[in-house]
Amino acid sequence: MGKTALDIKDKSETGKLIKIAAFRKDIRKTEPHKHNNYFEIIYLSKGSGTHTIDYNSFKVQPPVIFFVRKEQVHHWELLTTPEGFVLILKKAFIDKSLDNELKSLLTKISSLSSLQVRDTDTLNTIFQLLTKEGSNISESNFHVVEGLLKALLAKMLEVAKPFMAKTKKSSDLFQSFRELLSKAAEIKNNVAHYAALLNTTPQNLNTACRKSANQSASEILAEHIINEAKRQLIYTDNTIAEISYSLSFSDPSHFVKYFKRFAGTTPQAFRSL
Repeated sequence: MGKTALDIKDKSETGKLIKIAAFRKDIRKTEPHKHNNYFEIIYLSKGSGTHTIDYNSFKVQPPVIFFVRKEQVHHWELLTTPEGFVLILKKAFIDKSLDNELKSLLTKISSLSSLQVRDTDTLNTIFQLLTKEGSNISESNFHVVEGLLKALLAKMLEVAKPFMAKTKKSSDLFQSFRELLSKAAEIKNNVAHYAALLNTTPQNLNTACRKSANQSASEILAEHIINEAKRQLIYTDNTIAEISYSLSFSDPSHFVKYFKRFAGTTPQAFRSL
């Protein structure tokens, strides 16, 4: 039987806003899957093989950090025993935090997919402290975990400075737009629809997108639609027509033209690559 839907895994624990644990040593090969509404940071100090995020395959060359957003599909093909840590972060943790700098660091981090690192001693120490403190979060130690997470993200970005220097500061409106797209159950190719949900105008949303990402709101939306189309083309057996309808295109031929305009090839040709 063909595959028509992607597996959605939930490695978080009920009621927990953050979870930090050692990377499972028995992990070798996993099926392509999404995560159930959380952001995942994976730090590997040992291991070899490949890690595929969406349609990009990354060679595992420790020490390395991978970042997987909740709308992305990923899977592992590991050849040797891995060592490292996995951090699972729910949106509710960020909503609970009043630290705007932490939120800014997370926005910058979430734009990355992979990062080679150097200062492994510091990263190992912070991950170990987070594993200990994060095992049982309460009101009394929430700020301790919050501070350790902030230190971890800041340390990661320290080694990514040459790359991040080109990234403009994200506005709250732009961040909210990206968040809305990533959690939307139904995608609509209409900027005004999302502007209304964000209680703003298409013009204001467009200005925020250009300021933060140097792209128009329609370009950000198109990128999201094309990425979701590519995921379905690669990881499901859905027909082109089924994919077009799932992305709110009333006419499959319109979807094919749209895909070709932004991806430079037809959906069928992309699937055959």
